[in-house]
Amino acid sequence: MAIDYEAMTFEQSVQAAIELDAPLNERLAVIATAVRRLNADFADAVDRLVERLEQQEAGAMAPAPGDIMPGFLLPDDEGRLTGLSDILLQGPAVVTFQRGHWCPYCRLNAIGIVEAQQEIATLGGQVVAIIPERRKFAKAMKTAVGAQFPFLTDMDNGYALSLNLAIWIGSEMEQLMGVAYDIPKFQGNSSWFLPIPATFVVGTNGVITDRFVDPDYRRRMDIDDLIGALSRAR
Repeated sequence: MAIDYEAMTFEQSVQAAIELDAPLNERLAVIATAVRRLNADFADAVDRLVERLEQQEAGAMAPAPGDIMPGFLLPDDEGRLTGLSDILLQGPAVVTFQRGHWCPYCRLNAIGIVEAQQEIATLGGQVVAIIPERRKFAKAMKTAVGAQFPFLTDMDNGYALSLNLAIWIGSEMEQLMGVAYDIPKFQGNSSWFLPIPATFVVGTNGVITDRFVDPDYRRRMDIDDLIGALSRAR
């Protein structure tokens, strides 16, 4: 029986994307299509934001394959400080930046990684998600997606800024997003900065082997690509 996406509410579309047996970016496209169908003005504003970021080459100066991944020491969802060096002692790492627990694309991205947790573990891989939100919201996202890997709080986007990944979303998006999402409450500041969603695969020697950085938050590293990158990082 064909799925009637046109008749779905937004949350129903998100759930349909979660349940869809398809590559991650095809599932993400279900959400993007629903946004455009239900709120074309918002979708057009996102297009303008992405165009501005692409013109500014946002994220282009982030660490690249062959670079040493800069270290971090950030609190996890239980308040314990977690460092990159400690993670790499256990195996190659997947370091993924997410915008927030409120972001349906980030939720689905995290679920996609959760679905591959066993395969990642078989490769000896470690996963850490970095999110610019207060601990209780980071913990809520971890619980919601059923993750076993930690969600680290990057207060004020400090680590993301150091990697040239943090962007101001602009006054138009502030107004539109502010209707539904209290970003200042979630982040504990009023800057309206978010990280560009990005994924880095880092070998145990600290060298980045693969990365995915795209200013269009509607696209992410596909899970098959992540697994392939992790295999190369061993």
